[in-house]
Amino acid sequence: MHLSAADTDTIAALATPLGEAGLAVIRISGTHALKIADTIFQPAHRSPLPSAAPTHTLLYGHVRAEHQLIDEVLLAVMRAPRTFTREDVVEVSCHGGVFVARQVLATILAAGARLAQPGEFTRRAFVNGRLDLTQAEAVADLIHARTERALAAANEQLAGALSRQVHPLRDQLMTALAHVEAFIDFPDEDISPDTQDQLAVRLESALQGMTRLLDSALEGQVLRRGIRIAIIGSPNAGKSSLLNQLLSRDRAIVSPVPGTTRDTIEETANIRGYPVVFVDTAGLREATDHIEREGIRRTRAVADDAELLLHVLDLSQPLSDLDRSFLAEFSHRPRLLVGNKSDLPTGIELPESEAAILVRISCMTGAGMDRLKDAIVASMASGQIHAGTHEVTINARHEHALRRAQEAAQRALRALRESLPPELIATDLRLAALAIGEIVGKTTTEDLLDSIFSQFCIGK
Repeated sequence: MHLSAADTDTIAALATPLGEAGLAVIRISGTHALKIADTIFQPAHRSPLPSAAPTHTLLYGHVRAEHQLIDEVLLAVMRAPRTFTREDVVEVSCHGGVFVARQVLATILAAGARLAQPGEFTRRAFVNGRLDLTQAEAVADLIHARTERALAAANEQLAGALSRQVHPLRDQLMTALAHVEAFIDFPDEDISPDTQDQLAVRLESALQGMTRLLDSALEGQVLRRGIRIAIIGSPNAGKSSLLNQLLSRDRAIVSPVPGTTRDTIEETANIRGYPVVFVDTAGLREATDHIEREGIRRTRAVADDAELLLHVLDLSQPLSDLDRSFLAEFSHRPRLLVGNKSDLPTGIELPESEAAILVRISCMTGAGMDRLKDAIVASMASGQIHAGTHEVTINARHEHALRRAQEAAQRALRALRESLPPELIATDLRLAALAIGEIVGKTTTEDLLDSIFSQFCIGK
């Protein structure tokens, strides 16, 4: 890949969050990283200058700006190509105060480095062949992982699990394309039935691989952004108490007065390894004022957007006409009925079909919460909210590229079976191979790379 002038600059950035902490790390990468380190670093005792130190060496000394002492630091020397960016890299570990970290970074920039753009270190790792594009994206997923499952999926992708499935798909398409283009170059030779069948088998295999990857799209979405679950029900059924139990802390105001919650409250919890975004909503009832009407409108909007509903019922009270109305209204949606107040005498009677999906809990005592969490995960495993377990999980960009590749490959397969001109077959095979290549970065544009890496934090 062609390197622009900006790609060959020596860049620097704070690699840890800005704020008061024990340590802060400033990363430098590029041709002049060691020269800049020599300029700003004064070794202590018998430590060598960074440019004279062996690779993967830790040096002790001080950062100075002209004659001013900035901080006592440890400086790591890592020489190309055995670095994250495959360039010379220096990392300065200083004290973690906001002012001192900024001063160290400013001293480095004054010595000749340029402030890195968001994701620029990882972009260089991709440009220099250290990572392919799926692995580069996995770095961001690793940073943003909120549960064990999300972390495991990011680590699998960083290790190349997705790449190992994508590359063979592209190879199959490229091989088929080469055969078809050979027939175009020699127009007197028709595609024989045997060869035609072999190409069809190759394309069918590639399409099956694309389908397997596309099946992981929803789980990838779940792991990255979380399952969205709306907590709905009548006022005072215990919706806010349920949210507090699921979060293991008091997030929502709990009151015996019906209608306390007027607006939606969103919080994320780790449920059996999955990030789950719970949304507590206003109680469903006939509104008495415009504020309550707006709250109930928002409740319905949240319910429409949710992957799963937790419909909370008060087990100690008989079903009202409104309860029956709302049970019918949401019956077509993926849902669990949550019967709260199981610690009180039972006053509710439910139809058999709805009693079968009732999970009995007590927000007062915490009884039944493990059963509820298991039921949420079981809803995923059963396909009710479309999340399963896959070896790899794709993101929205991968899904878009795979769908374009799938459509083009299907057109090519139809054209092959109908013995259409090989030029038409080759055109669609080329489009399919280009789309697949986008996933791992074999075929990319600057705009695509800008879009991907702009989502990273500065310093990564």
